[in-house]
Parts: sequence; structure tokens; C-alpha cells
Amino acid sequence: MSLPETHAAKIRVLVVDEHPMLRHGIITYFNCQSDVTVCGEADDIPRTQSKVAECRPDLLLIGLRLGTGDSLEFVKALKAQYPKLLILVYSAFEEAIFAERALRAGANGYLMKKATREEMLIAVRDVLRGQIYVSRELALRAFQKSLETQSQHRLSEKAPRVENLSDREMHVFQLVGSGLGTRKIAHALNLSVKTIETHRGNIKGKLGLHSGAELTERATAWVMENLLPQQRNEISVVKKKKVVPFRAA
Repeated sequence: MSLPETHAAKIRVLVVDEHPMLRHGIITYFNCQSDVTVCGEADDIPRTQSKVAECRPDLLLIGLRLGTGDSLEFVKALKAQYPKLLILVYSAFEEAIFAERALRAGANGYLMKKATREEMLIAVRDVLRGQIYVSRELALRAFQKSLETQSQHRLSEKAPRVENLSDREMHVFQLVGSGLGTRKIAHALNLSVKTIETHRGNIKGKLGLHSGAELTERATAWVMENLLPQQRNEISVVKKKKVVPFRAA
């Protein structure tokens, strides 16, 4: 008598993104795979916390833009609470700036939203095998960067570049560029107005800016150039706006 076939347990994935249509597409694609099943979905940080506790996924696929919430801080908190949880960040934010930040926060991989469905599946499977996933282009850039001399590195650190902002400063910078004032940012991040003013001062210093108006102008231009084009690619129909439409916290 032949023994019944045994099937390996499917990879349980929790999909987190603020756009319902995008979530639906990812979920449908994953559920068509023989080795992957979606155990839940969420669109913000509080719902994600509940879903992780409820369905205990093997892997969390999470976007970086979840309202005004600080997704990188959330990734750090999740890894501290669930050390075995694998996290793949799936984002429109430029990987040259955000991939290293996501990996430092505890993510196991970073995938751009412009990647193909097949590449997404490769990334999920690589992370499940214990590998770190980034694009080949980013891996090559990281290798080239490692070949730079120490003096070149020091010059780069002193240059007034957005990349030199800390994770928190980068988040505040994005919110400034999205049209939020100091008090609204403080409320959204549950921080004091004085703390946000300190962050704004540090950002101005690192970017060589001399006034709040210059900071707002630089941040708005950066958001328009780096975030809005990707957002227009995420959803088929979207009206052109002057600021990134973060939801209220």
C-alpha cells in the first residue's frame, strides 16, 4: 500500500499596504502559488500589529508609506517583539536612500514597487532561505561604495545631501515636503513641538539651508521629484496634487 503524499507547509504571508487595489493584486498573485498563502492584510500600523499577533505570519510584506506613521520605527519594534518574523519592505521610495535604512531597522530585504511579480516571488523565497534581498543594481552600488577610500567617505558625509539625514530626520523631511507644519508633524508623530523644531534645525544644518522657507522649498521639491512619480505609477488613475496625500494620523 502506498503512503499518502506529504506536502510542505505553505509560506504564510501578511500583506501590508495603504492602497487596496495594490494589496488585492499581490494577494491574488501569491494565492496562485503552490508554496505561498496570504494569511491576512492590513493598511496601517495598528491593524498590522493586530494581524501579526492574530495570524502569526512567516513573512511580512510591508510598504513604507502607511499614513504619517514611521514605518522604519515600526519595523524595529516588530523585530524586537517577533525576532523570527521575516520582513520584506516593498516600497516606491528610492532604494538607494531607503534600502539600507530598512535593513538597519531589521528588514530582511527591500524590493521596489516597480519590480515585476516574478521578482517579488524571488525576493520572498530568497528571504525565506535566510538571504538578504536587494536589487542587483543596489548590490553593485554597495560594492562600489565599499571600494571608496576613507577620505572620500569623509567628504561624502560632510556634503549637504538628503542621504545623510537620520531616519527620523528623513521622516520629518518628507512630512514637511508633504505640506505639514511643525504642530501637525508633532501631533502625527506624538512628539513635542520643540522636538520637531530641533529636528528641523538639524535638517537645515545638514542640508546647508538657512531658513524655514528654504527647508520647505527643498523638502517639497524632493517629495515632488522622488515620491509623487512613483505614486502615480502605483495607481492607474490619480489626480495630480502639489503635496503627497498622507492621511491624518
